Amino acid sequence: MPVIPMVIQLNTRGNADMVDITAQVANCVNESGLKNGTVTLFCPSSTSGLTTIEYEPGCLSDLRRLFDQIIGPDQPYAHDAAWGDGNGHAHVRAALLGASLCVPFVNARLTLGTWQQIIYVDFDTRSRRRELVVQVIGEA
Repeated sequence: MPVIPMVIQLNTRGNADMVDITAQVANCVNESGLKNGTVTLFCPSSTSGLTTIEYEPGCLSDLRRLFDQIIGPDQPYAHDAAWGDGNGHAHVRAALLGASLCVPFVNARLTLGTWQQIIYVDFDTRSRRRELVVQVIGEA
């Protein structure tokens, strides 16, 4: 079964910037030439994560509010005390959300629900250039 490595590059604004990457992931599946399998996404960053959501302003606002309520940036973090970089909350948020996501595809189409998009969330405190690791695994 072939494993096809790819990369998705992103420019983010930080501070819970949410980027819809569904089209880029679908493009990776199409470029792979595989028909059925899974696409695995991984963000090699300790201050960002991946999930699915309905990518509309209300849901995005609700998700940001949730993170602010349970892991607010104004709370004291031991990481900030140790490093002084002010992004302790970003590390905790990323750990909670998770660094990877796996989505099956059938007939070269992602099996996402009608209102389900894949999003990358950058929790860091500044703009960043990010790179996601993509592995498309399956059969032609």
